[in-house]
Amino acid sequence: MNCETCQLKELELEAIEIKDVLRCILHTIFFHRTLTLVRPKDVDCDLFEITYVQCGLPDLEKEVDEKINQFIAWVEKHPNRRSQVCLSFFDEKNKNPSWFTNKTERIYWEQWFINLHVVSPKGHGKSRSSKATTSIGGKALEEASSKRAALGLLIQEVLFQIINFANEKKDHIPPISDRIFNHEISIPR
Repeated sequence: MNCETCQLKELELEAIEIKDVLRCILHTIFFHRTLTLVRPKDVDCDLFEITYVQCGLPDLEKEVDEKINQFIAWVEKHPNRRSQVCLSFFDEKNKNPSWFTNKTERIYWEQWFINLHVVSPKGHGKSRSSKATTSIGGKALEEASSKRAALGLLIQEVLFQIINFANEKKDHIPPISDRIFNHEISIPR
């Protein structure tokens, strides 16, 4: 089976923005790949002027939040690094079934690579002098605000990238109906 991959545009963000960004991206992908009946739920990002749709499935929301929290914990141990979160969809097939074993094999049919570069905000590095903290004034706040607005535009580009890929690439999806596809969310270790 053919495994389609989508490398999403890299986003440079701060640790405080991870939760909003990953929720938005992961839930958008799930919404476009779920075949079961769902109660779509509009969600507004806390930090960006972006609204996205969740499937309205509590178990899925919980799973996404758990993986995001694991990723945040990884980022805290590995600051200022580029990283990747991968959402994979797969089908399971029995591999050489016999009396004593019932092994299943995962056959991946689609993978989404979310490329992130998490950076420390300026003035919040390891050396915090009183000079650095007092210099945070109107100019620094304005710069942070414009940076966040620019990131918001990049997130919108990524969402359009997801929508375009999901709409254009459908031939590889296995004939499974009325459920959320088997999936896994992989984070760096």
